[in-house]
Amino acid sequence: MHYVSLIVEFLRGRPAAVFWTAALAQAVLWTFVPSLIYSAPPGGVPMLLAIGHEFMLGSYLGPPLAFWLGEVAYRAGGAFGLYALAQACIVVTYWAVFTLGRAIVGTRHAVLAVLLMVGIATFTVSSAEFGPALLAAPFWALALLHYWRAIGEDRRGYWFLLAIDLGLLLLSNYIGLILLLLILLFTLSNKRGLLALRHPEPWVAMLLTMIVLFPHALWLYEKYALVHAGLDDNVAIAGRLPPGLWLAVTLVAVHLGLLLLIVLASGWPRPRRVRAPAIDRNPVEPFARQFVYVFAVVPAAVAVALAFVSGRLGPLASLAPLVTLSGLAVIVAAGDQVLLYRERLVSTAWVCLLIVPPALVVAGITMLPWVIDVDPQVALPAKAEGRFFGDTFQRRTGSPLAYVSGDERVAPLIALGAPSRPHVFFSWEPERSPWATAADVRNKGGVLVWPANGKVTPPDELKAQFPEMVPEVPRSFTREVQGLLPTIHLGWSMLRPKTP
Repeated sequence: MHYVSLIVEFLRGRPAAVFWTAALAQAVLWTFVPSLIYSAPPGGVPMLLAIGHEFMLGSYLGPPLAFWLGEVAYRAGGAFGLYALAQACIVVTYWAVFTLGRAIVGTRHAVLAVLLMVGIATFTVSSAEFGPALLAAPFWALALLHYWRAIGEDRRGYWFLLAIDLGLLLLSNYIGLILLLLILLFTLSNKRGLLALRHPEPWVAMLLTMIVLFPHALWLYEKYALVHAGLDDNVAIAGRLPPGLWLAVTLVAVHLGLLLLIVLASGWPRPRRVRAPAIDRNPVEPFARQFVYVFAVVPAAVAVALAFVSGRLGPLASLAPLVTLSGLAVIVAAGDQVLLYRERLVSTAWVCLLIVPPALVVAGITMLPWVIDVDPQVALPAKAEGRFFGDTFQRRTGSPLAYVSGDERVAPLIALGAPSRPHVFFSWEPERSPWATAADVRNKGGVLVWPANGKVTPPDELKAQFPEMVPEVPRSFTREVQGLLPTIHLGWSMLRPKTP
């Protein structure tokens, strides 16, 4: 008698329950682990909040929606609210892929597609870092879902939802231009699309998208040079590799967990006459198969080609939208009957892909400082630093701290930790912070900070902008888990307000 695991039975009998259990379990893990372990937000989150604090129509990093939502979430729930927002993006993305999969391959295979997405590192390891890339993923997935409803099922009312999805996607990340152009080309290249264009809904939807984008488009017209210059910032991510090659290698690397699950489930290599439980579905129509393959493969291929041609990354470094349909494409290619060999081993591997990454994060922050000299950003004492400089300014001047400037990595962290949530003036690139000038910092007062490493002398660029600054004795800070790491030394100077 062949043994069938409990997970396979749930897949057959309660597929929707399996989906929600998997999606919510991942969301809970990646909300609470960073909230309890991180002492500073990861990656570019401090800079995102520094820009979002000003509620501008755009910035050198692109459209404004991610910055606005990040700031609102941080004001409402602090770091926990920000991590919860990031996981809400992941859950909505999973739900959209699941719903699209149900319409194309059936509920059971749709669940398999979402379970495979846990093997994509972009949706797990990187999911705590909220930003334009992560926010673009749910709008990308919802746009594909509503586009399928409109063109694949001929439900014309969904053209309006597609318009809103595309508008919000482009307000989140410029990488949405790839999806927008691909949808236009796909519509014009097949019979269903041409028939749909005979109705008024697609044209009204196009107008609705333009209305959503109009305010930002006006801002972009005036600030195009600022945004264009900001595209070069992500080139450093690629290191010595050409941006196109880095993007191609990274796209493969983030799929390694998914490839592991495929290899284990295929049973390769396996002896003959080995039985395996089967998950069946109805045949997939050719148009639906074409739809999935095109929108799973072509966006990533276009992004890689653009990176090779332009020599830049910019928004193309946003991997989450590009890999949204990877799991569904694998399930469509697997056929009408998916055989799950080694179901126990596959189940164990899937649980490990879910649990091991957050466990490694906890172990890395608590144990690595005792072994090697690695200083992750998430272990920096942002609250202690911000509280010290904020309280010192308040005590000396009688006014809350209004501005922080100096080092581009340290200043945004201190602005998050300070009680008054001061503005950040980008002294390293003043044109990128149009909400403030050096004169504003002098008039209202502020704190200038830089990594000191035992030195009092400020950087020459900072001294040139604020020649009146008088360096204070460097301030030392320790991490919650100090280990063998050196103490953090920050040089600083306080500018007293000139106006009450």
